[in-house]
Amino acid sequence: MASPLAGALTELRDSLTSVRLPLPLPRAAELTGASRNLSKQLDDYVLPRLHRIEAPLLAVVGGSTGAGKSTLVNSLIGRVVTKPGVIRPTTKSPVLVFHPDDARWFTDDRILPGLIRSSVASADTRSLHLVPESTLPRGLAILDAPDIDSVVEENRRLAAQLLSAADLWLFVTSAARYADAVPWEYLASAVERSAAVAVVVDRVPPAAMAEVPPHLGQMMTERGLASSPLFAVPETTTDADGMLPDTAVAPIRGWLAALAADQNTRARVVMQTLDGAIGSLTRQAPEIAQAVDDQVVAMQQLRSDAEASYAEAIRTVNVQSADGTLLRGEVLARWHDFVGTGEFFRVLEQKIGWLRDRIWAAIKGQPKGAAEVQVAVESGLEALLREEGEKAAERAEAAWRANPAGRVMLDKAGADLRRVSEDYPSRAARAIRAWQGDVMDIVSTEGAGRRTKARIAAFGVNGVGVALMLVAFAHTGGLVGAEVGVAGGTAVLAQRVLEAVFGDDAVRRLAKQAKEDLDARVEGLLAGELSRFHAALEGVGLDPSQAERIRTAVKAADESRIAEMHTLGLSAVAAAEEKAIEPPVQAEAVDLRQVDAPTAEVVDGEVV
Repeated sequence: MASPLAGALTELRDSLTSVRLPLPLPRAAELTGASRNLSKQLDDYVLPRLHRIEAPLLAVVGGSTGAGKSTLVNSLIGRVVTKPGVIRPTTKSPVLVFHPDDARWFTDDRILPGLIRSSVASADTRSLHLVPESTLPRGLAILDAPDIDSVVEENRRLAAQLLSAADLWLFVTSAARYADAVPWEYLASAVERSAAVAVVVDRVPPAAMAEVPPHLGQMMTERGLASSPLFAVPETTTDADGMLPDTAVAPIRGWLAALAADQNTRARVVMQTLDGAIGSLTRQAPEIAQAVDDQVVAMQQLRSDAEASYAEAIRTVNVQSADGTLLRGEVLARWHDFVGTGEFFRVLEQKIGWLRDRIWAAIKGQPKGAAEVQVAVESGLEALLREEGEKAAERAEAAWRANPAGRVMLDKAGADLRRVSEDYPSRAARAIRAWQGDVMDIVSTEGAGRRTKARIAAFGVNGVGVALMLVAFAHTGGLVGAEVGVAGGTAVLAQRVLEAVFGDDAVRRLAKQAKEDLDARVEGLLAGELSRFHAALEGVGLDPSQAERIRTAVKAADESRIAEMHTLGLSAVAAAEEKAIEPPVQAEAVDLRQVDAPTAEVVDGEVV
């Protein structure tokens, strides 16, 4: 059963693996890469080491191009186990050397599960070349990594991955390049996560031996590596197998042998690096969670911009279909024809107060023009909907175009969102006709009584329905001035028709119902257009819950880390020595300079 710490870190790994930061916000690409790297480190090192705390200590030999890493590894082992490359960049599989008795720890995918195990060398960087070597002390494995500054990106990524999987960094640089920026970037990351580090400066000319190591030692002290050993390898000739003289590497070999032999120190190194790695992960992960939140905020802004554009279109249609705007032009002309010439309309304007009885006589038996009024209403509404749909698309697209994140969404949308969808005009026409059908249903339902049915029959269902549409178009009663005499008069006449059929009290209710039905149709139609923008946002694969998952996992890891690391420290030492001794204190950095072995090390700028 997994411990609370392992469970929290597994959840953190899963949440980091699935992080997507698709919008081009500041540092989005950088933090996407960081989330992948943290996830890999959990898979490659932290979780395997938690489950197998007693496994051999893994020392990864890494460093700059041409620093002599492979030559150093071969010289330490005493035979050629990894082939140095003369032509740069060197492309080869990393080489892992271990004592045969420790093979069970490395033949499975306990560490670096993404690399294929192989018993032969290859040029495939996805392969891990396993080399059993009986001269290497038990409990210690050495891994030769690619150049950290290789011109081949794949090599650089693999070097970083391998160093992140190390219990101990054996960092190799040269007398000519020890001050370069790239090595110090890696060493700074080691300091940040409290990793155990030893530094080897290679190819030091004899004349520079009194100058280069002290200067490098001073730089290490200033940058937080005061407790890290520094070994200086003099510039010298190699033998026929390309290996350094034994005297040049004896201090390093002796230090590694002493480290492997001292079970307590070895356990301390493992615990220091593991605890530092977990602390670094829990410090970095919240920044990625914040980046997810920033993406969500940016997406919400884009969503809000699009929704505001279509809300404005809905509002405009709602207003213009209720303030008398539509009671003009063709609708007005067809209505005049329907109610029986302009003379009838002039009578309305003069004596609108006593026309209730005259209305019935004037229009009785003349319903045939209602269809033309209905067509005119349909045409006017359709023009309004098409115009506002186009404006909404243009506003939303312009708002997104002004936003870098929005521009990415538009480019990925796969459609021209600046225009309405291809079938929008036909859908608008169908929505209007469906609404007109709703109005006819309202009339039929309300006119179910015998007397009302007779009045509707005399005027015609379509005629009463048209009158209800016109009343709904002036439902806000916001008409003023000359509009009262034209559009207003039209609405008043239609209202009198409805009052003659249904009675005064029913007219307001029916007009409100008709208008609400129209508003709902319009909202549904434009929501369909807005959905194109929603689909573009949803297609980027951003999961807003990821940020909370990361923070929850980090909190759980931090809460269980101290107690569990203390217990693991006991387990590591007990497994190594098969007896209980004083546990290592994981919060304390190990002073590797105190390992009792002959070394050519530099401490605080002084050659010792």
